[in-house]
Amino acid sequence: MKKQLAVEFGAGTDLRGEDATKAARRAVADALHRNGLTVADALGFPKEAMLVDIRVGVPGAASVDLASVAAAAPYGVVTVEAVEGGLRAPTATGATIIANAVVSVSFDVERAE
Repeated sequence: MKKQLAVEFGAGTDLRGEDATKAARRAVADALHRNGLTVADALGFPKEAMLVDIRVGVPGAASVDLASVAAAAPYGVVTVEAVEGGLRAPTATGATIIANAVVSVSFDVERAE
């Protein structure tokens, strides 16, 4: 049974390139690099057993390179979904793209009765 053990949130931007993938990767990095998960070690699981579910809200979600975003996670079995969200903020020379990410970490565990 899949059991969620941690949820982290992050935000990322691409200031000038209007690159939704870059903003999404930065949002995931922001979520992941503000914590140190010790739950795998505490439960005796290898870090590779983590089930990492990433959902990113970003303008132009269909253009996001999901494999590139998944590569931002250092280990685990990673799934990525990009949905319309975030913000496209017009600037004098184009737009800044802002993405929001939620990263959920779970393990497949058996329930003790």
